[in-house]
Amino acid sequence: MPKKEIEIRIRNLNIYSINKKQKYSHILKDVSLDIPKNRLTSIIGPSGCGKTTLLKSINRLHDIQENIRVEGQIFIGDEDIYNTRRQVNELRRKVGLIAQRPYPLPANIYDNVAFGPRLHGKRKKSELDDIVESCLKRTYLWEEIKDRLKEPAVALSIGQQQRLCIARALAVEPEVILCDEITSALDPISSEKIESLLLALRQDYTIVMVSHVLRQARRLSDYVVFLYFGEVVEAGSAKEFFEFPRDQRTKNYISGIMPGL
Repeated sequence: MPKKEIEIRIRNLNIYSINKKQKYSHILKDVSLDIPKNRLTSIIGPSGCGKTTLLKSINRLHDIQENIRVEGQIFIGDEDIYNTRRQVNELRRKVGLIAQRPYPLPANIYDNVAFGPRLHGKRKKSELDDIVESCLKRTYLWEEIKDRLKEPAVALSIGQQQRLCIARALAVEPEVILCDEITSALDPISSEKIESLLLALRQDYTIVMVSHVLRQARRLSDYVVFLYFGEVVEAGSAKEFFEFPRDQRTKNYISGIMPGL
């Protein structure tokens, strides 16, 4: 893959958890891969294989866990995010993460979207109004809630809350959006809206998505990474991955022979 087409480069990434007896568990094992720019990359694999651990490493969420040790390099552009003077908060503005369940702030809908821009110094009401409207339109929420902006965000449906969380992430102008099984708690109609949204957003953002549903990964992905017991078994374009898998473990997983589907 040409360097100009790569958004994220992961090199020799090892992640360990440490229990109370100071014994190490090796979660991710020497992971090296390239994630393409302005594409949707799915990370798939059986439960407990390290998918979410890999996702969280891309914006250093493991920093808040004392029992996690990270070794290796992750480059976003030319910057190694584990060896930089950049503040972690600035990194997380650049690399937003949408959790499995939506977590709106305990505030109204407008303030949820405006929170990040205010944090980064934007104060003019007209500017914040434009940001809020733009982000809600991009997430297909504006027409549904434009007359309810002062209502508590928790009054929205779960599906609307998830789209609101995406709008909140977009409001700080990220480059990368990380999604951790973001449709798993939603009904089919809400899931379909989120999937349509992700397909639209990949034109402007690099999206990395953990999915436990092979059908979803097949529908949405441009690129696929298959993890198994903390190792990258296979990675490549979605077409090649699903139609011409190289590794027998990949073939077993796709065909349903391997547990964890």
